[in-house]
Amino acid sequence: MQLSFDEKLFLALNFDGGPTLDRLMTLLSGTALWIPFYLLILWLVWRRYGWRNTLLFVAALVLALVLSDMICGIFKHSGPLKHLWSDFPPRWRPMFSPQLEGLDIPADTLFRWRAEGLPAPDRVHVPAGAVAGRYGTVSSHAATIVAVVTLAGAVIRRRWFTLLGIAATIAICYSRIYLAKHFPLDLLLGAGVGAATGWAMLLLYEKAGRGLLGPLRAKGE
Repeated sequence: MQLSFDEKLFLALNFDGGPTLDRLMTLLSGTALWIPFYLLILWLVWRRYGWRNTLLFVAALVLALVLSDMICGIFKHSGPLKHLWSDFPPRWRPMFSPQLEGLDIPADTLFRWRAEGLPAPDRVHVPAGAVAGRYGTVSSHAATIVAVVTLAGAVIRRRWFTLLGIAATIAICYSRIYLAKHFPLDLLLGAGVGAATGWAMLLLYEKAGRGLLGPLRAKGE
């Protein structure tokens, strides 16, 4: 069975790193681990611009996150916009893609095997507890973290923070491959969605700030 470059790249990056790495990747893919990162963003924005601009920034950030997730849901037929492109064929997550296992069976069958905990081939490493959802294109995780880093990086304007944001993006995106939830292309498409929504909300934030608070300047300028 001929695999695409995207599928071959996924298989090259997905492997069994043992229980410790499984737990680490699960944490990286979750929310709780990143709470300090979000708090750091808010503190940096407050320190540079004051509390009124911080409130505007929070509003723009929430809009970026919600919009990114909604757009990604179009392609997975989930969320409030799931019927917007009903003819689009959703792409199964790698963990439910039988061609990766060399199987000639429907994806629904492999989904049932994994969901019910039945014995399944193990060419694709699927950590315990990672089985969830059906479709992976477009990645909401990639879209939301890129939206955050795009918006926050442009507002905070500190090189070290931009590098930190890039590192966080890489860590989260790779965790999705390790957990067999996304192909690399899913993540690239999600990153594109996130960059677009993050940039759009940056423009809105700047326009709203000028209209309500005057020119956006750092404190002391």
